[in-house]
Amino acid sequence: METNAARDRIFARIRAAQGRGAKVTEGEREAVADYLNRHPQGPRPAVGQNLADAFSEQAQKMASTVDRVATLADVPGAVLRYLDGLSLARRAVAWTALGALPWAAQGMEVECRPPLREPQADREHGDLVGITGCFVAIAETGSLMLLSGPETFASAALLPETHIAVVPVSRIVANMEEAFARMRAEHGQLPRATNIISGPSRTGDIEQTIVLGAHGPYRVHVVLVEQG
Repeated sequence: METNAARDRIFARIRAAQGRGAKVTEGEREAVADYLNRHPQGPRPAVGQNLADAFSEQAQKMASTVDRVATLADVPGAVLRYLDGLSLARRAVAWTALGALPWAAQGMEVECRPPLREPQADREHGDLVGITGCFVAIAETGSLMLLSGPETFASAALLPETHIAVVPVSRIVANMEEAFARMRAEHGQLPRATNIISGPSRTGDIEQTIVLGAHGPYRVHVVLVEQG
């Protein structure tokens, strides 16, 4: 469900109370950009020249697994190997942008839709694997940044037990600052929700013992694509 219209109405009421117009003006945007450009930035740890290697190393430290392929056409084969290696069903839901990949040729059943929620889906035939892209991947932390939208529904990354992310190497940035700078440059405003995923869901609430999959996927697997 698209909720940007509701958000815009709320912001319009706030702006009216401040004596400003309902819409953000170009001058206001330029003032924000000028402030950000002049604002001192803190120190940033070096991540090295090879962002893909740096991301892979940090992602694995966060308990993600990482595979690398040459092209997008190689992604279904890599996903199949991963699922078969864990004896998981060859069935998944995916973002629409990934629907044209040759899944059926690899013997996989992939539907481009959000995962069904309980009690709609039963345990045996539920949506246990979700395949997504990402807006960017962050080398410094091994994290994935996802922006919500009708075609980039976050539920595919958060509800299934296994989350598989397809990440072109060209979408890897060095750090969080670069991730948000790219978001402003490419989208102009923040989406309704921004999700930053750093490995499988985990909690240590009970006796300080780390448990994976407590509030989301048990597994996060990243397929890096050299030519995306």
